[in-house]
Amino acid sequence: MNRWTCKSADMLLKFLHQVFPTALIPSSYYEAKNFIRELGLKCEKIHACENDCAFFWNENKGLDHCPDEKCKAPQYKSPNSKIPRKVLRYFPLKPRLQRLFVNKEIAQDMRWHKERRVDNENMMLHPADSLAWKDFDRNHKSFAEDPRNVRLGLASDGFNPFGTMSNSYSMWPVILVPYNLPPWKCLKDPFFFLSMIIPGPKAPGNDIDIFFRPLVNELKELFATGVETYDAFREEKFMLRAALLWTINDFPAYGYLSGWSTKRYKACPVCLDETTSLYLNNGHKCCYMGHRRFLPIDHKWRREKKQFNGEREHRQPPRTLSGEEVLQQLLRIEQVEFGKAPDLLQQKKRKRVQNSSNWKKMSIFFELPYWSTNKIRHNLDIMHIVKNVCESLVGTLMNIPSRTKDTWQAREDLKEMGLKEELHLQPGGGASKVMPPACYTLSRLEKKNFCQFLSTIKFPDGFASNIPRCVKTKECQLLGMKSHDYYVFIQRLLPLATRGMLSKDVYQILVEISNFFRKICSRTLYLDELEMQEKKYYFNTMQT
Repeated sequence: MNRWTCKSADMLLKFLHQVFPTALIPSSYYEAKNFIRELGLKCEKIHACENDCAFFWNENKGLDHCPDEKCKAPQYKSPNSKIPRKVLRYFPLKPRLQRLFVNKEIAQDMRWHKERRVDNENMMLHPADSLAWKDFDRNHKSFAEDPRNVRLGLASDGFNPFGTMSNSYSMWPVILVPYNLPPWKCLKDPFFFLSMIIPGPKAPGNDIDIFFRPLVNELKELFATGVETYDAFREEKFMLRAALLWTINDFPAYGYLSGWSTKRYKACPVCLDETTSLYLNNGHKCCYMGHRRFLPIDHKWRREKKQFNGEREHRQPPRTLSGEEVLQQLLRIEQVEFGKAPDLLQQKKRKRVQNSSNWKKMSIFFELPYWSTNKIRHNLDIMHIVKNVCESLVGTLMNIPSRTKDTWQAREDLKEMGLKEELHLQPGGGASKVMPPACYTLSRLEKKNFCQFLSTIKFPDGFASNIPRCVKTKECQLLGMKSHDYYVFIQRLLPLATRGMLSKDVYQILVEISNFFRKICSRTLYLDELEMQEKKYYFNTMQT
């Protein structure tokens, strides 16, 4: 964690061995690693094709080249070496689940969701209070009979392990979270299981299913038969079973894991083929204007034309497909060949042009016997959403060139759509055009006051990072804010920092957005409050 060198670890262990000569302390870092390996928490190194086509594993273990006829990439870097080109590091799940029940306190907490949780129909404090959890218990009663059976959540995202270096590298850790524990423990670092590390340098994309093969095989076995485990609290052995409830990702990773492409004209995974989209000729991107169909049928915005796309909205919300209906759609699509070999990429490109559906593959998770019956299979990470929304709001309010959404391309698209005439570009001197100021943009003096306010705020220890250090008052800029900084900013600081600077209508929208995120991100959710938020704030947020 502190980036110690192996030599410094050896020196510390030798020092401890001299101070406590009767204690059983390893004399070197190498011996310490071997000692931990004996606990059973080992790591399996599985060689993979450099084009993400297949593993050199199981039936392909003795091969020197990729088994795919269109790839045939070598396994090793050179014929005379045994250094593989790509290695998946997989951490088996069974021994890590078994270790949870070795400790009496933790073994008792693994039953908390069933024995000590207070069931309140209006309150959600734990995933066990959700409809998805209760629906899973009804569909799989034999699994729900033993509260020690583990429910898991899976989270994954790419990151650059080289930090601020210019190297472009995408490595994907996969984390499993056991939800049996009480809420003050289940989302803490000691109970996060690192399941695998998917190597780079490129993101796996839709080929990520290749790397999930060892985990899915283990999950299928854990659900069907389980693994014999010793319960230290009850002092007995039992067959421990486990099930994956859902995944948690940002929007691009959502598409990789679910199989529904989150790009182009049908990007919405809720509306699916009924997604209402429009391509912007100047901004060169798709916009989605069909959110009014989720409003009540008598809502006044359904009759509005000028403020939206120039048309009235009479459609009902799209029907939510069940897992079985989704599975039937996936069975009709053509089998996907995984890999990034040049011949395969050309073939995939041709198929993408011919394919009108946004389904790109059947997710490997559908091999789990319960996956199609899960009420919720994929979730979006709220931290990514908060960061993106707040970054866009701040960039637009302060008119930061690289972050604002109010660009000349957006103004030209508004003109083509016949919306917001007061924002259309006006003729200037010569061939240039002038961008009229908008009601939501701060003036130079207001930007300075905005930054001065942020530079003076202080938080209790542990509540947030040092946000004032990210403020450049003279340049009127915010630089270096992290995801949690935006999380605190949009919930606590945005209404205070902009008070008295904007018109009442614009300021009211910012206050409602702040309240919306603060409510849905609270530790305890109340269903009646969530329904009120949906009616009062959700559609105002979409309108913004």
